Amino acid sequence: MKILVINSGSSSLKFELIDMTNEKSIAKGLCERIGIANPMISYKNLIKDIKITEQPEPMDDHKMAIDAVLKLLQDDSMGVIKSVDEIDAIGHRVVQGGAYFKDSALVDEKVISLVEELGELAPLHNPAAAMGVRVMMELLPDKKNVVVFDTSFHQTMEPKAYMYAFPYEDYEELKVRKYGAHGTSHRYVSEIAAQMFGKKDSKIIVCHLGNGASITAVKNGKVVDTSMGLTPLAGVMMGTRTGDVDPSAVVYIMEKRGLTPKEMNTRMNKQSGIKGIFGPSSDFRDLAAGVEEGNEKAKLAYEMFCYKIKSYIGAYAAAMNGLDAIAFTGGIGENAFYARRDICRDLTYLGIDLDEEKSSKWLPGNVEITKENSKVKVYKIETAEEIMIARDTYRLTRES
Repeated sequence: MKILVINSGSSSLKFELIDMTNEKSIAKGLCERIGIANPMISYKNLIKDIKITEQPEPMDDHKMAIDAVLKLLQDDSMGVIKSVDEIDAIGHRVVQGGAYFKDSALVDEKVISLVEELGELAPLHNPAAAMGVRVMMELLPDKKNVVVFDTSFHQTMEPKAYMYAFPYEDYEELKVRKYGAHGTSHRYVSEIAAQMFGKKDSKIIVCHLGNGASITAVKNGKVVDTSMGLTPLAGVMMGTRTGDVDPSAVVYIMEKRGLTPKEMNTRMNKQSGIKGIFGPSSDFRDLAAGVEEGNEKAKLAYEMFCYKIKSYIGAYAAAMNGLDAIAFTGGIGENAFYARRDICRDLTYLGIDLDEEKSSKWLPGNVEITKENSKVKVYKIETAEEIMIARDTYRLTRES
């Protein structure tokens, strides 16, 4: 059985074709600049190890983009299938499922309408995802579609964790509460960490660190708390996002600078975080280079980033009344070994005993970076959100 995984953005579309007989990716790629100037497509055939990079491709809309993807997958020289008949189902990543979806869902009109309704809570993501689903249903009408939500894994949080202390009618009427994000990654990584720890019933903190970053406390396979909130703006400092701030600071800046709510939202989401403090870039590699060069703002941004993560780890260890393991994942979590090391060096009180050699260099695969006798284990785990989406799609389409 082959599952096509689609991740639709407002002007982009990531795709991956996965063979579920062995859960191996056989082709993947990215459509960029859909509907704007100079659209391009990148693609890799993982069976033959051949690829195209940023090839110009007419893509006025997502329908043209998906049509281009399907043609590439069937291409005589670059393709991996002879016809679309070999695609058994399509799985779609959706950021916001609200309180409606505690699990992934087989698509019907009611489901896709709810995804569109929740666009108010994820305006950059849900409308694009719904559009991707509708286009796929139009192009391949006989194929089943499944939506997999970033928020579903977090639905096990108790009200004491997900409620905000606004007047209760804001929750009842406006659905204002913590929903979290990156749930598909947190679910996959926490499962792998539990396997590596050797005990399913365990207390694990997953640090998904990339340009967007979130921390999640997982106790016995269920989420206790997570750092992102109503939107992905909350939590730790990120590439261009503020993370947690005093709400009064937002009002104060708006008044002093004469900003509209939309302008302030842009300031908090796209001009803050590492970029806001460091200046030249939001890329963690550029930040690390700045630290090496002695740039004081780079050093400050790096220390703020690590400090906030340590604070969340301490809080979540308390929330779970203990800790068995910490798992780092995402672009920064998997590759910036120095950040993992610097974060964990100040957590010895939890029982972390780092292996200095392993924690001071980049290592491939899923690895432990603590000593054998460390009370709390620390792992670097490569996330695989597409595999989780494919698994849910496989499960739900077989059950239907």
